[in-house]
Order: sequence, then structure tokens, then C-alpha cells
Amino acid sequence: MGRSGSGKGTQVDLLKKYLEEKGAKNVLHVTTGGGFRTFIEADNFAAQKARETQNTGGLQPEFLAIWNWANIFINTLKGDETILLDGAPRMPMELEVLRKAITFFGYNGATVIHLDVGEIWAIDKLSSRGREDDKDMEAMKQKMEWFTKEVYPCIETYEKDSEYTFIRVNGEQTIEQVHSELVSKLEMATS
Repeated sequence: MGRSGSGKGTQVDLLKKYLEEKGAKNVLHVTTGGGFRTFIEADNFAAQKARETQNTGGLQPEFLAIWNWANIFINTLKGDETILLDGAPRMPMELEVLRKAITFFGYNGATVIHLDVGEIWAIDKLSSRGREDDKDMEAMKQKMEWFTKEVYPCIETYEKDSEYTFIRVNGEQTIEQVHSELVSKLEMATS
């Protein structure tokens, strides 16, 4: 979990490779942002509405976020996967539904990793990555506001919840340094 621009996708890719090298089989990277970007390319009313929300930096409604990752779970899981969920949950209601999904599929808790970056750092990274939805400064500021209002309370919930292992990583480092800190803290937490 982390702000837009915190490097979640990059770190999940590195974590997946690390876990596979350590012998984990069937590591599944579920990305909510990638799912939305694919979804909004469709030619239907829901995609059009979601595209408008995306282009103004708004937060997609909970039902679409849940549909996005739940659909992947329903159509993909076989029961022996290590799931790396990238960018979810983003709202308290989604957190509760995800908690129920974890239980339903038989997973015992989860490890939550927060890539902690400040707003200025995140905006700088968003500006440099060149995606269409990151070109407008007002849209980027909107993303920062909804992170603080909606996503951060989920992070705080996980941090206090003894059912979950919570790891905070300083995301304002090089990609390699972030990965190294993440792996070190993960190894300490799971040993």
C-alpha cells in the first residue's frame, strides 16, 4: 500500500521475483491500478464514468474496486497462491470486504507493506512517469487528498490490527534501497 507514485508496482515486481527465488510457487500479482486502466478502455457507460473519474484524479467507487480484485480472485485462485495485492484496499469498506475474502479463501491473515512517501515525493514521481492520468497537477493533488482521506485510515487500521503483520518501509530511497529494506523487514517479521 502507498500513495500514487510511491513505487508499489515496481516493488511488487521485485518482491515477486524475490519470493520465487526463495521457492514460493504460484505468486500472483494482483494490481488494482492496472485493472482499472484496462477496464476504462472499454466502450461502455461504466468505463466512460470510470474514465472521467480517473482523468480528474478522483477515487473510483468502492464497488468497482471490489469488483476489480474480487473478479480476479474468483477467476484465478486455485488455493495454493501467494497473493501480492497491489494498491488495495483503498477505503475502509473495501478493507472489510477484503478481510472477508481472505477468510473465505482460507488464508490466515496477511502481511501489509506500506511504502511510506510524502506528497511532494509522490507528485514528483507521478510527474516523471508520463502516464496520461498523471499530467494534470490538480488531478495529482486530488490523488494525494484522497490518499490522506480514504487510504491512510486503512493503513492505520492494519497497523493496529494484530491479525496482520504490518511493515512500514521508507519509500523515499532508491528502488534498490526500498527493496532491501522491504526484504529485511519482511524476513524479520516472518521468522
